[in-house]
Amino acid sequence: MPAATDWTERSRELARLLARAGLGDRAAFATLYERTSAHLFAVILRIQRDRAQAEDILQEVYVNVWRSAQSFDAAQSQPLTWLTSIARNRAIDSLRRAQTQPQIQAAPTSGGDDEQEADVYEQVADDGDGPMQLLSRASDARALARCMQELSAAQRQSVALAFFDGLSHAEVAEQMRQPLGTVKSWVRRALMALKGCLESAVQRDAQGSA
Repeated sequence: MPAATDWTERSRELARLLARAGLGDRAAFATLYERTSAHLFAVILRIQRDRAQAEDILQEVYVNVWRSAQSFDAAQSQPLTWLTSIARNRAIDSLRRAQTQPQIQAAPTSGGDDEQEADVYEQVADDGDGPMQLLSRASDARALARCMQELSAAQRQSVALAFFDGLSHAEVAEQMRQPLGTVKSWVRRALMALKGCLESAVQRDAQGSA
């Protein structure tokens, strides 16, 4: 493996971001997400073809990265190799879990709320900026606080536990004493709402500085 001194500038930057994230630097973590999430999502999708499941796995990957960034060892691997390994292992684990669970046949859709919600999730899973990227670009931290206040109490708590306390979906469900599917729905809806709210905040920031 090439020595760290032989790394590309991108690898050195990712190593710096990982080191800062390991010290609890959320801005560095948000930048790390922005720099690597597209690559890791592609890795996950090659293994887990279900896009919604892949999005869940991607979130779990970054929760894991946030919690274990201090364990990254530049002497053992390059940053993107380390991140890719985490993403690949999570995706493979998700397939193994699915194989051990009973298969449930979905009921025919009738145009109700569940169908509309699924359509919305597909629209949210686009190539634009996600909540973490928007957060890293928001110049006013109060914007996030305002956006969080627009969420329901359950959504605020689930997002706070998942992203700020670094808990997995299963751990959030256990702490909130709610079904796992309910917690995933809360987090997805919250991220969708935060994305729209933070996009507006970033646009206002850009207009104000123009």
